[in-house]
Amino acid sequence: MNGDAALLELIDVAKTYEGDVPVPALHPTTVSINEGDYVAITGPSGSGKSTFLNILGLLDAPTAGLYRVQGKDMAAATEPEMLFVRGLTFGFIFQAFHLLEGRTALENVELGMLYTGEDCAVRRERATRALEQFGLTHRAQSMPRRLSGGEKQRVAIARAVAKAPKVLLCDEPTGNLDSTNTRMVANLLAELNNQGLTVIVVTHDEQLAQEARRRLRVSDGTVTEIL
Repeated sequence: MNGDAALLELIDVAKTYEGDVPVPALHPTTVSINEGDYVAITGPSGSGKSTFLNILGLLDAPTAGLYRVQGKDMAAATEPEMLFVRGLTFGFIFQAFHLLEGRTALENVELGMLYTGEDCAVRRERATRALEQFGLTHRAQSMPRRLSGGEKQRVAIARAVAKAPKVLLCDEPTGNLDSTNTRMVANLLAELNNQGLTVIVVTHDEQLAQEARRRLRVSDGTVTEIL
């Protein structure tokens, strides 16, 4: 899409969990993801979807193959370099929200920018704008226990987006939501993608998967693109 090089490039990437009986969680996979893509990752529970997503987001390391992020070989990266690339490149949204209960919605959004190097005033400004973008200005000083499920997920999305990532990685972002809030989150992700953000979402929700322009299916650790 934009430029010649893929934003994320996996070449024969595989993951095996060692033990008395080694467990292959991801078989050799070659996939390129370009800037502006919207990719849905689907498949049955336990098929390797989360392992695949964790490798993409540098939360887990492959045991074989080559993984490049914006052309940089992650296998050769030191732990500090990997932490820096992860913080700069990816925003994360999870099914369980992962908001800190003792912090306000605004503070939770600010926490997503702790490793960006921005000072407190800039973090506060960007967090305030992100909450406004997702219709949560009136909830800025609310604690998570005072928020509905849909509001919690919007705060989580605001936290991920406020740091201006290049890729938004979502693991079952609608798994704890009712149909109304599921549609709202689906619309938000589609809008963010239309604005140019690369979105990768693991989901069991067919309605959400249909929003994506590309679909990868994971079955027994094998990744296949559905054309």
